[in-house]
Amino acid sequence: MTFETERPATKPKSRRASGRPTLSDVANLAGVGSITVSRALRDPSRVSAELRERIDAAVKQLGYVLNPNARALASVRSDVIGVLIPSMTNNVFADVLRGIHDGLGASTMQIQFGNTHYSADEEERLLRVFLGQHPSALIVSGIDQSPGARELLENAGCPVVQIMEVGDDPVDMMIGFSHRDGGNAVTRHLIGTGRRRIAFIGARMDPRSRRRLAGYSEAMREAGLFDDCLVTTTPQPSSATLGSELFTQALSRVPDIDGVVCNNDDLALGVLFACHRHGVEVPGRVGIAGFNDHEMMAAAFPSITSIRTPRYEIGRRAVVMALAAIAGAPVSERVLDLGFELKIRESTAPSVE
Repeated sequence: MTFETERPATKPKSRRASGRPTLSDVANLAGVGSITVSRALRDPSRVSAELRERIDAAVKQLGYVLNPNARALASVRSDVIGVLIPSMTNNVFADVLRGIHDGLGASTMQIQFGNTHYSADEEERLLRVFLGQHPSALIVSGIDQSPGARELLENAGCPVVQIMEVGDDPVDMMIGFSHRDGGNAVTRHLIGTGRRRIAFIGARMDPRSRRRLAGYSEAMREAGLFDDCLVTTTPQPSSATLGSELFTQALSRVPDIDGVVCNNDDLALGVLFACHRHGVEVPGRVGIAGFNDHEMMAAAFPSITSIRTPRYEIGRRAVVMALAAIAGAPVSERVLDLGFELKIRESTAPSVE
């Protein structure tokens, strides 16, 4: 199944000083992404008949003419796939990078990594650097690029794979899972164990973290249990130490907390340490759940329930998708949702009245 998700038609942007219409002008008039226009002009069979008609109409209305010199320059690509991730130390992205390397296989392509440090400005800067080197493809973490970064990706002229999430507006291709659904599933699990005063503890609160919080909030509201005082978040980077601190704050504010959904496993481990320190029984008094399911979740005592995310597989399949697109192979699915798995362990055994 092919996904062709497009934006509503808008007025074309102003043309360059030369007065010649650009690819972006055509894309804006047709209400599609620049990559879709480029794809339609190179190989009309890769887009739907309806999209071809809209793009053809925009080309004719604007008098757009392909620049053969620019096209020739764009066709000269380095044997590099650029990869942008927000952290080199976060174990989540270490698994992604391992998958990317393994997925590369015997390909002659080289991987060039960039660390955005969770900064939209740095992501845009690195994209400009990478695009100046004419990569054969780009793999970019997340789906919440700034308008400037989004425009750069849409005009990249090479395959683009957004990873770690899925959404309804891919730049080109996308592979990941729903963080909102994950947050919802783990919260519903805790509710199902009989817990009612379930707290949410989150750190850094990037877009993926906010979607996990949205899933928690949705489940709590559906059960008639949502209370703002149960939510504790901070923009600080996540750590087990911070998890202990945030839980201690939450417990002093809401003494009857009987469950905790943590934004990630670092925080969940910190909550467990705090419970041990304060003599709070787990799971008898408080149930704890994390997100990502790192090895330490199974090794902890008691072992901790968590959402297992397909980080390695996302990386591996992302580079396979990129290599196929580079080779000109048809892409049957442009949005791949790999889902997640709720790993239930000792920390969320049913509460005892």
